[in-house]
This record gives sequence, C-alpha cells and structure tokens, in this order.
Amino acid sequence: MQTFSVWSIVLIVFAVILLASAIRILREYERAVVFRLGRLTGIKGPGLILLIPVIDKMVRVSLRTVVMDVPPQDVITQDNVSVKVNAVVYFRVIQPGKAVVEVENYLMATSQLSQTTLRSVLGQSELDDLLGQREKINQKLQQIIDAHTEPWGIKVSNVEVKQIDLPQEMQRAMAKQAEAERERRSKVIAAEGEFQASQRLADAAQILGEQPSALTLRYLQTLREIATENNSTTIFPVPVDLLKPFLEQRLTKGSE
Repeated sequence: MQTFSVWSIVLIVFAVILLASAIRILREYERAVVFRLGRLTGIKGPGLILLIPVIDKMVRVSLRTVVMDVPPQDVITQDNVSVKVNAVVYFRVIQPGKAVVEVENYLMATSQLSQTTLRSVLGQSELDDLLGQREKINQKLQQIIDAHTEPWGIKVSNVEVKQIDLPQEMQRAMAKQAEAERERRSKVIAAEGEFQASQRLADAAQILGEQPSALTLRYLQTLREIATENNSTTIFPVPVDLLKPFLEQRLTKGSE
C-alpha cells in the first residue's frame, strides 16, 4: 500500500512537470516559432499555447519596435573630410519565422549592416550635403537597410543621423566662412540701402526741379521745424533759385 502511494506521488509529480513544460503563455507583442523534431511547424501566439514535451521546441520573438543605437563611425566624406557620425535605427520583426530561420541573430546582423551602410553612404556624400541635406541622407539609409533586412522578415521604419563630430580645424574654417558670409550680406544690404536712397533723392530732385514753388514750400517747412526747437539764432540759407524770379523782374523793369 505504501509502495502504491509512492508511485502515485511520483506519477503526479511527473505529470505536473510534463504539463508545465507543455504550457506556454505569450504576451500580446510576442510570437512563438515552434520547431517539431527540428522542422518549422508554424507561428503561435499570443496567449496560451500547448507544446508537445520533448518533441516541440519554441523560440520566443518580440514584435515590438526596436530602437538600436549605431556606434560612432569614422567616415571620410567625398571631399576628404574626416568626421565621426553616429545614428539610430528603428525596426521591428514582421515575420518571426524568417527572423529565426534566415539569420542566426537578427539583432546583431541588423546592427552590423547599419554600421557598414552608414559608412558607405556618408562616404559618397560631401560635407555640405551631410550638414544641409540630412533628411535626404536619412531616407537613403532607410531604403538601403530595409532592402537588405527584408529577407530576414524585418521592417526598418526609420533611420536618423544623430550627431556629426567635426575636427577642430574644420569647425574654425566653417566659423570663418560663416562670418565672411554675414559681412558680405551686411555690405550688400548697406549698398542696396544707399542705392534706394539715391533713387529717392533723384526722384525728389526731379520733382522739385519741375515745380520751383515746391522747393520754396520745402524750405519754409524746414524753417518751421528749426524754429520749434527754441533756438535763439536761426541760420537759414537762401538759395539763388529762390531769388531768381525777383532778379528777372528787376531786370525787366530796368530795361524798360
């Protein structure tokens, strides 16, 4: 009787162990790649799944987006400038079976591919394009990496170049270039202002030349503005053109 109870306990424990090894619970973002005797049988999950003990083997794969930091890479641009660039890659597994079967470690493979692609693409670009057309370079990197990872069941959604470290000599040269550019703009703006002012003065002189009375009114207006400043002495020049009508009238009377 005691032997029977011992065997019963052993069988119950063995059954519990088998049941525990057969039951798996997967989260909403997880999938199970099931191999039966080494052959791929399918994808299961999420929720509660049952496996045949000893026969079935499961590989758990996450479907969440992975944010991978690409280490800084030493790159020589097309115009022979040495820079250090790092980036970030956003990707996710869309076909768990391929991610397990087609590549040994899809995380490591994607990381190495991102590093080599970053060096290759930036090495074909000039420094000005790298600094001013970063969005275009990001799109090119995303397309190339996504095309290579597609057979692995991985979708690369975005690639962003994070930081570009320039040598100190190049930073000083770019600062001098920016300063020279701002000086050029200031000189052009000043010259443009002088040109516009001269045009306005020429137009005003033409109008005053056509209407002598307008010049008289302008002088009187200037005199009024000076008088409002409470000056004890006011010096006001009298132009010869203002006296010209009186002189002509006097000469006409003298000839008569």
